[in-house]
Amino acid sequence: MHLLITGGCGFIGTNLVRFVLAHRPGWRVTNLDALTYSGNSENLEDLGSEPRYRFVHGNILDRALVEDLLCDCDAIAHLAAESHVDRSIADSRPFVESNVLGTQTLLDAARTAWGPASEKRLLHVSTDEVYGSLPLDRPDWKFTEQTPLHTNSPYSASKGGSDLLVQAYHQTYGTNAAITRCSNNFGPYQYPEKVIPLFVTNLLEGKKLPLYGDGKNVRDWLYVEDHCEALLSVLERGRAGEVYNIGGNNERSNLELTHTILRLMGKDESAIEYVPDRLGHDRRYAIDATKIESHLGWKPTRSHWPSALKHTITWYEDNACWWKRLKPKC
Repeated sequence: MHLLITGGCGFIGTNLVRFVLAHRPGWRVTNLDALTYSGNSENLEDLGSEPRYRFVHGNILDRALVEDLLCDCDAIAHLAAESHVDRSIADSRPFVESNVLGTQTLLDAARTAWGPASEKRLLHVSTDEVYGSLPLDRPDWKFTEQTPLHTNSPYSASKGGSDLLVQAYHQTYGTNAAITRCSNNFGPYQYPEKVIPLFVTNLLEGKKLPLYGDGKNVRDWLYVEDHCEALLSVLERGRAGEVYNIGGNNERSNLELTHTILRLMGKDESAIEYVPDRLGHDRRYAIDATKIESHLGWKPTRSHWPSALKHTITWYEDNACWWKRLKPKC
């Protein structure tokens, strides 16, 4: 297998590159990344001498480049995307260009390079945010693959648009594509604008933790290596045209998350600074991952709480040189 990973220098992409090379010894990986602000080539510098790994600096909007790469690849794991909600609220255009037009370019390049009705697989990595928001007072309600799309931010709208394109190409052209929608990821190499690395590194710098609104917004937390394992399950055994939800069975309010980080790092509540809530802030996300568990035999084994969070905190404590170079850009 020769796998093209788009966005392989981002958080999930970096972990997926490493996971594939570690767990699929017969595979080769080509990593295509535009190295925008959140793509960091330093994440994978130690793989420079790995013969099964190749890095290509380029944009998924460059159709000729993508077609050329796909001629020698057997599958795509499409992770390249703009992903930070706050940035999408400030300026949505880069999200439409990368997430919608970039996905459309990739789909057309695959049709040209691989030909019609090819068995080669395109795995499109999406998010549970395309489902919208769940109420806090109905803990029994969770997102299933049949939940209608109801996007509430420019970011989620752009991801929802890309999901619909992938489904349309499968239906219209027979593209062998599958979609995954995951809950919030955490782990090593996450850009320090996201809540867990932001809070951890703020505490390491003696700064306050900016907590949105009342802190009651709930997210389901998935350790990134669990996500990588699930992605390979869908890539290898998932059915074409299907959507698979991926969750960590770790629903936590932002307030509970904050208190856990404080406790694990030996700090108290005086470090919390309540700030005005994000515009259109979804109240609750919760994933029902029954389908991937029953159909493909995957379930999270690394997302145990709070040990996985403690492991993540330790990584940021041990890799200050990595995040200190990035944090001024946040």
